[in-house]
Amino acid sequence: MLIENNPAPGTAQPLLRLRKISKHFGAVSALTDIDLEVNAGEVVALVGDNGAGKSTLVKVLAGVHQPSSGTIEFAGQPVTLESPGKALEYGIATVFQDLALCENLDVVANLFLGHELAPWQLDEVTMEVRAWTLLRELAARIPSLREPVASLSGGQRQTVAIARSLLLNPQIIMLDEPTAALGVAQTAEVLNLIERVRARGLGVIIISHNMEDVRAVADRIVVLRLGRNKGIFTPEATNQDLVAAITGATENAVSRRVERKLHATVHGEPDR
Repeated sequence: MLIENNPAPGTAQPLLRLRKISKHFGAVSALTDIDLEVNAGEVVALVGDNGAGKSTLVKVLAGVHQPSSGTIEFAGQPVTLESPGKALEYGIATVFQDLALCENLDVVANLFLGHELAPWQLDEVTMEVRAWTLLRELAARIPSLREPVASLSGGQRQTVAIARSLLLNPQIIMLDEPTAALGVAQTAEVLNLIERVRARGLGVIIISHNMEDVRAVADRIVVLRLGRNKGIFTPEATNQDLVAAITGATENAVSRRVERKLHATVHGEPDR
């Protein structure tokens, strides 16, 4: 189902609101008049083809890029995200696709990397207790906190990266292709983790090319095409509608398949 505007279900005041965000790189316009809202306890999926502007938008929210125009509001107040540190101060954490983990270090060291409780004399006991507490709350399947990250599966590494961002007590977490290159079981593990993060009351922005993963966890699906908003959908939207919004073409393989099935149903013919 297509949502006409950009309503914020459940609350009158969105946690994060973008209005008319544009980003130019010289003569190239990467984003044009982007609107986006995210509520606490909501998963918003950001989808689109390559070059749609998803990564640029995430980097704007992460403080890597500054918008050329437009406004960003956090908890109803205008904010300027001039650096990644400033974005973290406001409670916006990002888990990029490369995860940025140190494979030679164990789970505890990766969770606290750059945020050690006592950098000149590490409080290993307190760090390990906090790590166990958080991972237990997330029902994470990590065999040992002292296991080197290099020995973990893809899903377990994604869990460590997400848990590391949660140690900073963010209000919004952005996940860039969290299930890319994962197997079925590992994907299910990460999707379950996303639902548990939402249950903690956080707003979640997930970027994914996998429509089935998006439908499984998203409350709303925001489509970008060529740097512009092209529709906001519920998870019940048809593949035909989503593909049309993403590609800009109403005539595609999905629409033709739907027409063939409809024709076969009406005429009592076998679907081919």
